[in-house]
Amino acid sequence: MIGLYRDGSSLLHRLPAGAKLLGLLLVGVASPFVRSPLVTASGLLLVLAGYTVARMPLRVLLHLLRPLLLVMVPLAVFQTIVAGWQRASVIVGVLLALVLLANLVTLTTRTSDLIDVVVRVCGPLRRVGVDPERVGLMLQLAIRAVPLVIDLGHRVRSAQHARGLTASPRAFAVPLIVGALRRADELGDALAARGLDD
Repeated sequence: MIGLYRDGSSLLHRLPAGAKLLGLLLVGVASPFVRSPLVTASGLLLVLAGYTVARMPLRVLLHLLRPLLLVMVPLAVFQTIVAGWQRASVIVGVLLALVLLANLVTLTTRTSDLIDVVVRVCGPLRRVGVDPERVGLMLQLAIRAVPLVIDLGHRVRSAQHARGLTASPRAFAVPLIVGALRRADELGDALAARGLDD
């Protein structure tokens, strides 16, 4: 769900990456103070309106919502039992709005633009020994690693099905971890060959 940029010319596409990241940061900071289901629903509707402004097809939103339901539905049931439906609606609604907003930022902003903003923001940290370019490189590598690990997981799952091991968590976890570590070693070797081994 990271790095899903879709080309477009909407108002949100044209907004500077820094403004979008700042907006996301401010919403994230304000989110713990939301207490009302009405405010939560209004915020969620506002985020959904952002998808309309960005001219995102409905299928894109549905594709993003499908994996979220696996987490949100059990969370909603648990919170309803423990804290009541009003608190549950606030917690689940705020989390859903934040995830959808973060995805809207990635859908309307190139990853390179987001990383450029992070590098600029980290610029003053040079005085304390932080290299902003390395921070940007680490962020880029982390973003790139997500689809690689997901792809590796799909291949391990396919191999599991072929061997009839669909119910074995160990048969999934072990090759996934070994494969991810092997990829990390290859990446480390490639960085070392380019003089980035420290």
